[in-house]
Amino acid sequence: MSAEQSGALVFFGATGDLAYKQIFPALAGLIRDEKINIPIVGVARPPWTHEKLCERAHDSLKTHGSFDDATFAELSRLLKYVGGDYSDPDTFQRLKQALGSAQRPLHYLAIPPSLFAVVVGALAKAGLNVNARLVVEKPFGHDRASAAALNVALHEYFPEGAIFRIDHYLGKEPVQNIVYTRFANAAYEPIWNRTYVKSIQITMAEAFGVEDRGSFYDATGALRDVVQNHMLQVVANLMMDPPTGEEHDAWQDQKAALLKAVLPLDPANVVRGQYDGYRAVPGVHQGSDVETFVALKLYVDSWRWAGTPVYIRAGKKLRVTAAEALVEFNPTPRATFGEKRPLSGYMRMRIGPDVAVAMGLRVKRPGETMGGEDVEMLLCGRAASLMPPYQRLLGDALRGDRELFGREDVVDAQWRIVQPILDSPPECQTYAAGAWGPEEAAALIGPNDSWRDPKPSGTA
Repeated sequence: MSAEQSGALVFFGATGDLAYKQIFPALAGLIRDEKINIPIVGVARPPWTHEKLCERAHDSLKTHGSFDDATFAELSRLLKYVGGDYSDPDTFQRLKQALGSAQRPLHYLAIPPSLFAVVVGALAKAGLNVNARLVVEKPFGHDRASAAALNVALHEYFPEGAIFRIDHYLGKEPVQNIVYTRFANAAYEPIWNRTYVKSIQITMAEAFGVEDRGSFYDATGALRDVVQNHMLQVVANLMMDPPTGEEHDAWQDQKAALLKAVLPLDPANVVRGQYDGYRAVPGVHQGSDVETFVALKLYVDSWRWAGTPVYIRAGKKLRVTAAEALVEFNPTPRATFGEKRPLSGYMRMRIGPDVAVAMGLRVKRPGETMGGEDVEMLLCGRAASLMPPYQRLLGDALRGDRELFGREDVVDAQWRIVQPILDSPPECQTYAAGAWGPEEAAALIGPNDSWRDPKPSGTA
C-alpha cells in the first residue's frame, strides 16, 4: 500500500438506496479491477448482521452490478457491519474497533446532508478524524449560505484537503472526454473563444418523470438537482483555460477561475417549467411550484468569453433521454455562393446515454449548382463506458486524488451563480409530457438562434 492509499473504507448509510444502487457495485468493481484489499465497514441504524449486509450486497450486484462468484466472495470477506444510532458514542467506539489498526480511513457519508454535522462530530469525538478523509454526497447545502455553514462544520474536524465533495457526473467518461478532446488537439485552441464561438448549448433531457422520488424532488427542483452542480461543471469543462502543471489542484484552479467569472443569473434569462401531472406524484405538495424543467442563459465575464451566451436546459418528461453539449461557431462573414446565410458550423459532444463527438459542416450538394447542405461528421461514437462513475470516484478518493471532486471555492461559485433565482424564482410554467419544456424556453434563445435538440440514443 502506498503512503497515500487509504487503509479502510467506511460508508455510512449502508442499508440505504444509494448503497444498494451505486456503492456495492462500485466496491465490487474496485475489488475486481484494482484488487483493493482493505476493510470495508458499513454503518447504519438497523441492527443488521454481517450476513444480512452480505445478502444486501448480493442482491445489489445481481440487480445493479456485474455479478461473479469470486468478486462477491472477496467483497463478503472484506465487509464488516456496525449498526447503531449516529448520535450514540458507542456506535463510533464499535466502528473504531472494527477499523483496528487501519490507517488513513476514508469515511463516505452516503446519508442525508442533515446528518453530516452529527456524524462528523461523532467521528472526531472518537478520534476517527485524525489523518482521515471524508467523502460527502450532493446536495452540498441548499443554497449559498447553507453550503458555507456546512463548510464551517466540516472544517472544524477535517481540513479542506481531506474533504471530497462527490458529484457523480464528474466521474462519467464522456464528461472527462470534453476536457481531453479540447486539450489533446491543438486545432481547437485558436477558435475556442468569443471571436469564433457564437454560443454554447448544454441540454440534459430525461424522458421519464420524478417517479418515486416525489418527496426529495419537491424539496429540490431541477435547478438545485442538476444545474447548480452537473451542468455548471460541464460549463467549466467546456470553457476553462488549460491547466498549468500536473498537480491535481491545477485543474481545480482553472475551473474555479472560470466559474468565478460567470455572472449571477438574471431572472429575466431563466424559464422554469413543471410537467402536467407532477403535482399528482406521491410526496409532492399540493399546489407545488417546484420546477421539473429549467432553461437559462448565462454569460462568462472573462477576456476569452465576454459576450458569448451559454444556454442550458434540463428537465424531466421531455422528448428523449439524452445529454449533450454543442459549441456553435460564428457563420462566415458573407454568403460567398449567393445562398441565404447558412447555418453555423458546430462541435457536438454527446454526454449520455451514449458517447459521441461530431462536427457540423456545410458541404456542396452534388450537381452543377454551387449550392450546399448542412451535414454532420461523426468523429467518434461508442457505447458508454463500462466503468460506473462511483467506481472511478471512490477509487480516486481512496488514493487521495481530488481532481474530480468539488473544492470549497468551486462549490461556492456555483451557488453564487444560481442564488438570484433561488431568492426570486420566475413563475413556473406548465408543459406537456413529451414536449421540450414550456414555449417560453424557445423564446429565451433569441430570434437569430434556436435550440439544437438531441436525438434519441443510438442515433447520435
